[in-house]
Amino acid sequence: MPAFADLHPTLNGRLIALEPLRQDHEPGLQAAAADERVWRFMRTVASEPAAFHDWFCEALTAAAAGTEAPFCIVQRDDAAAVGSSRYLALRPDDRVLEIGHSWITPAAWGSGANTEAKLLLLTHAFEGLGCLRVEFKTDARNERSRAALAAIPATFEGVFRKHMLVRGGERRDSAWYSVIDDDWPAVKAALVARVAAQA
Repeated sequence: MPAFADLHPTLNGRLIALEPLRQDHEPGLQAAAADERVWRFMRTVASEPAAFHDWFCEALTAAAAGTEAPFCIVQRDDAAAVGSSRYLALRPDDRVLEIGHSWITPAAWGSGANTEAKLLLLTHAFEGLGCLRVEFKTDARNERSRAALAAIPATFEGVFRKHMLVRGGERRDSAWYSVIDDDWPAVKAALVARVAAQA
């Protein structure tokens, strides 16, 4: 089975960098993740140190196994960790992957960090990895996340009802979005313009 080449590089932008997740990222990320609002619609709640450590170790384990590629989102001006995102649901035979497990500390909401993270991840997916399709999913009730995906703009593809069990057994409907290679030139231009306006 083929694999994506260079799945996990450092991706540098104007506002942030995406660094492959390393053990030394844990303290900064734990501090960024301490606000409970980060985890409101996530699969787990990891605002407490012990729960965050479990989340962090799971991410490193997935990276070591090659099943996911987690990143730490770092501000360029002060090197502060402000969030995380990753490539997952890898399907190299079909040239498809998902961008998910994405979160930004509330102090960086509206800063452009999330917009540039999506630009960097999508650019590498389409132009570095040769993807034909990139997928996103979020809790159908997560209006903030859905608005951010629509603003990429990613195409809304529908709601999968009772798609996941989260936070100890709560049923979650998931809203699915995608960007395909045909969309990418226009999507890239829109994201570049938004990042330039926020920088």
